[in-house]
Amino acid sequence: MDEATSAVLSPGLPTTQGTLLDRKLKKSPGLIGSLIFGGVLVAGIGYTGFHLANDISGVHIVTIWPYVLLGVALLIALGFEFVNGFHDTANAVATVIYTHSLEPHVAVVWSGMWNLIGVLTSSGGVAFSILSLLPVELILQVGRGAGFAMVFALLIAAILWNLGTWALGLPASSSHTLIGSIIGVGIANQLMNGRNGTSGVDWAQVSNVFRVLLISPLVGFVGAALLLLVLKFVIKDKALYESPKGDAPPPFWIRALLILTCTGVSFGHGSNDGQKGMGLIMLILIGVVPTAYALNHAVGFNQVQDFAAVSDQAASVLGHYVSPDAVMGDARTDLTEYIRTKEYTANTPLAARQLAIDISHEVELYKTLARVPANQQQNVRNDMYVESEALRLMAKSGQPNFTAQESAIINNYKKHLDTSTKFIPSWVKVAVALALGLGTMVGWKRIVVTVGEKIGKEHLTYAQGASAEIIAAATIIAADQFKMPVSTTHVLSSGVAGTMMANGSGLQLSTIRNIALAWVFTLPAAALLAGCLFWALRQFIQ
Repeated sequence: MDEATSAVLSPGLPTTQGTLLDRKLKKSPGLIGSLIFGGVLVAGIGYTGFHLANDISGVHIVTIWPYVLLGVALLIALGFEFVNGFHDTANAVATVIYTHSLEPHVAVVWSGMWNLIGVLTSSGGVAFSILSLLPVELILQVGRGAGFAMVFALLIAAILWNLGTWALGLPASSSHTLIGSIIGVGIANQLMNGRNGTSGVDWAQVSNVFRVLLISPLVGFVGAALLLLVLKFVIKDKALYESPKGDAPPPFWIRALLILTCTGVSFGHGSNDGQKGMGLIMLILIGVVPTAYALNHAVGFNQVQDFAAVSDQAASVLGHYVSPDAVMGDARTDLTEYIRTKEYTANTPLAARQLAIDISHEVELYKTLARVPANQQQNVRNDMYVESEALRLMAKSGQPNFTAQESAIINNYKKHLDTSTKFIPSWVKVAVALALGLGTMVGWKRIVVTVGEKIGKEHLTYAQGASAEIIAAATIIAADQFKMPVSTTHVLSSGVAGTMMANGSGLQLSTIRNIALAWVFTLPAAALLAGCLFWALRQFIQ
C-alpha cells in the first residue's frame, strides 16, 4: 500500500503513522502464536466435548435426532459469541495497538486470555437477567417446538445483524441486538396467539436494561473526558499527552498503564458480555437434555433438607396474605398468568404458597435433585422457575407488602430456588470463551481500525487511550456486579470520542453519525428480524 492510499484509509493519522500501522495490522501472528492458540483451542474443545459427553452419557434417548438438534443449536449459540468477538473484544485492543503498547497479534491473544478468565469467573447473573426478558410461556416450553423456534430466531437474528454492522466496520452493540431480538420474539408470540402484542414483553424489565444501555455510553463519554482533564491537571509528564513517535512503544510506565487498562476491559467484557450467550445455551441444554441440565445435580441431601425447611417458612409467610376470596386452581398456571400479565389477584399468594408446598414435598421425596426421575426433572424445574419469577415480581411491585423479616425469608427462599435452577457448568463457560476468542482472532481488524482511526481527527494519545479504557473497564465491571448487561462497544467508543472532544482533537462526524445510527436502528431492526424469523420457524417447527 502506498502512502497516498494509506492517507485515504486513515484520514485521522499522519501518512507515516498510517503506513506503519497498516504494516502492523497485516502482520500475521507467526508460527509460535498460531501453535499456542491452536493448542488452547484443541484443549478447550476436548474439555468441552468430554464434559458434555459425560453429562449426557446416562441420558436415555431413543433416536439420534435430539443429538443432532443439540449440536446445531450449540453451534448457532456459539456462533453468536463468535460474532460478538468481532465487535466487542476488538474494542479492548484498539488503544494498545494504536499507541504501539503491544503488537496487534500479541494484543489479541492477551485480550483473549483475559476474556477467558472473565468468562470463567463470571457469576451468571447477567445471563439470567437476560433470560427474564423472555416470554415465560416460551421458557416453560423450551423443550418443544415453540421454545426451539424462540432460541433459533433470537440467535440467528442477532448473528445476521452483527455480521452486517461488522461488514460496515460499525461498532454496534451485541447487547442491543439480543434485547431487540427478545422484544421481537415476545411481540410475535403474542400476536400469533391472538393477544395484545405488547403483553408478551416485560416492559418494566426491558426499560431497566435499556436504561443501563442508554446511560453507559454517556458515562463513557463524560467519564473519559473528565478523567483526561484530571490527568492533565495532576500529571505533568508531557509524554503522556503525545502521540506515538514512529512505531516506538511508549515509556515503560505509560505502556504498563495501557496494558493494564486493556486487561481490565477484556476481563470486564468476558465477565459481562460472555454471559449473554451462556443463558441461551442453558435454555438449549434444558430443552434437549432436561435430565442432565434442568436441575442442579450438585444440590445434595443436606442442601435439600435446608431447602425444604426454607420452603416451609416461605409458605407460612405467604399464607398470611391469602384472602378468603381466593379460589384454589392450578398453582403453576395461576402464577404463569401473573408473570405474563403482572396483574396481582387474590389467587396470587395462594398459588405461590401452594407451589412452595408442592416443591418442598417433591424435593424431600427424592432426597437430592439428581435423584428426581428423568420424566419429572423438567416439571420440577418449571415449578421452581415460575415460583422464583413470581416472588421477584411480588418484591418489585410491593404486593403483598411484606415486613422486613418476611422479605428476608422470601429472599432466602428465592435464593435457594435459583441455586437449584440457575447454574452454568464450567464447560459452557469454556466453550463461550473459546468462541469469543476465536471471533476476535478472525475479525478484529475492522472494528479496531474504526475505533483507532475514524472517531477522532488526530492520532490517539497515550492519555486518551488510558482514560477511555479505565472508564470502560470500571463501567463494565460495575454493571456486572449489578447483574446488568452493558455494551462494551458503546462504552469504549464513546469514551474515545469523549477524550477527543476534551483534548480539542476534533471528531470525524461521519463516523459518529454512523455509530449513532447503528445505535438507534439496532433494536427495532433486530426486533423485526427476530419476529419474522420466529413466525417463519413456527410454520415448520411444531
